[in-house]
Amino acid sequence: MTEESADAGDRERALRLSVPGMDCPSCAGKVEKSLAGVEGVGEVDTRPTTGVVSVGYDTDQTSEESVTTAIERAGYEVTGGTDGGVDVAPASAVWTSRRALTAWVGAAVLTAGLTLEFLLTGVNYSLGTPFALELADVGFLLAVLTSGAPVARGGVQSARARSLDIDLLMGTAVIAATGVGLYVEAATLAVLFSVAELLERYAMDQTRDSLRDLLELAPEEATVRREGQEQTVPVGAVEVGDTVLVRPGEKIPVDGVVRAGESAVDQSPITGESVPVDRGAGDEVYAGTFAEEGYLELEATTDAGGTTLARIIDLVSEAQADTTETEQFVDRFATYYTPAVVVLAVLTAAVPPVLIDGGVTLGVGGLTHTFAGGWLTWFVRGLTLLVIACPCAFVISTPVSVASGVTAAARNGVLVKGGTHLEAMGQVDVIAFDKTGTLTGGDLTVTDVVPVEDTDESELLRNAGALERRSEHPIADAVLARVEEAGLEPYEASGFETLTGRGVRAEVDGRTCYAGKPALFGTDDGDGDAVPDGLSQTERETVERLQREGKTVILVGTDSSVVGILGIADEVRSEAKPGDRRAAPSRRRAAGDAHR
Repeated sequence: MTEESADAGDRERALRLSVPGMDCPSCAGKVEKSLAGVEGVGEVDTRPTTGVVSVGYDTDQTSEESVTTAIERAGYEVTGGTDGGVDVAPASAVWTSRRALTAWVGAAVLTAGLTLEFLLTGVNYSLGTPFALELADVGFLLAVLTSGAPVARGGVQSARARSLDIDLLMGTAVIAATGVGLYVEAATLAVLFSVAELLERYAMDQTRDSLRDLLELAPEEATVRREGQEQTVPVGAVEVGDTVLVRPGEKIPVDGVVRAGESAVDQSPITGESVPVDRGAGDEVYAGTFAEEGYLELEATTDAGGTTLARIIDLVSEAQADTTETEQFVDRFATYYTPAVVVLAVLTAAVPPVLIDGGVTLGVGGLTHTFAGGWLTWFVRGLTLLVIACPCAFVISTPVSVASGVTAAARNGVLVKGGTHLEAMGQVDVIAFDKTGTLTGGDLTVTDVVPVEDTDESELLRNAGALERRSEHPIADAVLARVEEAGLEPYEASGFETLTGRGVRAEVDGRTCYAGKPALFGTDDGDGDAVPDGLSQTERETVERLQREGKTVILVGTDSSVVGILGIADEVRSEAKPGDRRAAPSRRRAAGDAHR
């Protein structure tokens, strides 16, 4: 690489800025046109669904301040961002913003004006001004000044950017209606459009909330061991190969491989599985998951930007930028539709008054209508056409729907790799559903209580309750809930110990008792003592049957034998029960609660 090219590379800088008000394609277009006029600005990437603008620029030709000024000149406030950038614009106080206050004030004075105009006509006094204003007209003009001023300002900014968008069309309509004395129409249009914009911003902010929820899964700090010393560092400072320490109840900060320790890890934020999985030496763990119980030391295999969670967030962001065929069609259509609407509105206002003298009657299919009126009547009709045919809602509907669908799916554990794939869902013939956390609610319940030999159900539940009483595992909560539901009191237990990844052990009524996975029984408990395995062929078949049904199987035993079997499963969501199979694709279910 030459010295000149190296210097050029040093001058290039990338900037990511938060622009919450940029919430539609036309908004993004104005920002892009404004930045295009700044010398030294290179690649520009605007993402209305996240409210983020990425800008590459030459530091010798322009600066961050110039870039920010250009965006604000287009009419949009920059609320943050720097070299590290932002992934999604921060939440906006939509209903208490300055724009909202002007809309509420405008709505209040508009309501007062309408009340005087149509209800309290006796007190709607004429003010005797040169413009023959009445008291109600003052209210309408105040509504135009408060709610209409931002609309007109947006229209001026669109005109400067040579952007034929809804702001320009609505601003023109409000100014024109006021200019010809149509105060009621101007005020109503200004207030309704202001409220509509607030609703649009609120809808977009709700869409962005889904992505914010994903970002909040990752912890901000991590504990690492470097040169024999524990240090707390920002997650972004964790390097590949670092030893990361995770204590019970903490989030795992980066992807890694467990080198020491054992813990039940809640992976539901990544995989959707409601039942924690056991992780020990050699197992992979993911950023954003929780170490429920047990201490872990792991070797970081990625930095913060390369984690599975970060890749999911990147895929969601890319999916929002990936336009579907429908979006591409809408954008192409709007390119021709909007100018056509403007031309037609101008022709409606200008041509009929010249060609029609008094009126003209047209008849179609036996129905007749007489078009009459002077230039003012046709001018109002032209403005009406301009307002009702404005394409903004049409243009924004598809990208907002795609963004909402993709981010809501990601928040619920379903990764859709783009709007194109989301759109293709309408043509699928077979859907394979993951069971846990998708068709089920994630709340574990004891579904089967199977005593063994001379043990009865009450005895089994009381023993199980004693063993699980001090456990923090979600399965323990399910067992204790069943004990309480049966009106029983668990036995007293002492010497409780977690056999991480396998089960629990405690002293109950002077005997050593165990509860855990079938794999625990018939093996060494870690202290050299053999855990009994007293299942008959019939009971083994019961275990296999419960596993085939997708249930988690827990065995309860003493120091001499197994006393019972518990089957635990998620309850199916009420909204996930089979519907009209005639209208739905073929469905399949996949369950990973037990290995079979």
